Amino acid sequence: MLSKFAVPVAILLIVLGIWESAVHLFEIPRYILPAPSKIVVTLFAKHAQLLKHTLVTLEEMLLGFLLAVSIGVPLAVLMFEFPALEKAFYPYVIGSQTVPVFAIAPLLVLWFGFGIASKVIMAALIVFFAIVLNTLDGLKSTDPDTVNLFRILRATRWQILWKVRIPSALPFIFSGAKIGISISTIGAVIGEWVGAKAGLGYLMLYANGQLQISLVFAAIFCLTILGLSLFGLMTLLERYAMPWRQHQYEQVKCPVSVSLAYRRGKKENSHENSNLLNVSH
Repeated sequence: MLSKFAVPVAILLIVLGIWESAVHLFEIPRYILPAPSKIVVTLFAKHAQLLKHTLVTLEEMLLGFLLAVSIGVPLAVLMFEFPALEKAFYPYVIGSQTVPVFAIAPLLVLWFGFGIASKVIMAALIVFFAIVLNTLDGLKSTDPDTVNLFRILRATRWQILWKVRIPSALPFIFSGAKIGISISTIGAVIGEWVGAKAGLGYLMLYANGQLQISLVFAAIFCLTILGLSLFGLMTLLERYAMPWRQHQYEQVKCPVSVSLAYRRGKKENSHENSNLLNVSH
């Protein structure tokens, strides 16, 4: 586990070291680029303020994500079961991603106000595409032999959907969910930039206007930690919901380990045999 994070942590420390040295070496003003040490000081000094705005953004992200999942997954199922619906709605699903969020953000704030609703809808729009597309691809990737077996056993259309297609699509659904939960910050923060009274996006704009750039970086750090934490939580949920995936992974690893051990033992035996031959000579 530690070796898994050793290289990324080492790279991060190197980048931070270069950053800190460059700021002091070139005497860069802190209102342009603060040193990492200054950002750490700001994180501790403004921790209460940062926590308050982080919780607001977290609420917007989670509600937007849940809204996207609650609409996206059923829509993908209906599109799969009824091809006419797929032909009707699929262009709009694609079109929802071709319009820049910045273009519709002012309209959403105008329609739904400066409260949480506009940010939740914006986060949901960002997540929606990943959920629908991955769920639809997962449903289409079901093993046809398994489906035919259930049909031979006279399973109904909805039994096949519930017992075969949806479990088969779970890896795709969770892949979309992990992408969605990570990018939900984009919708929430853009909404806060356009118009809000709280949130990390609002705090970043306020701090930037006051030339408190270290506070801007502190807010960015909180957003990063927020996204990584939610991604990790979704990964744990995926393992809990699909324990067979971990079992399959271990089965894949096991033959590889056995093969490596066999090769290692074979090399050792050949080395011992060569030593015996040398002794006999």
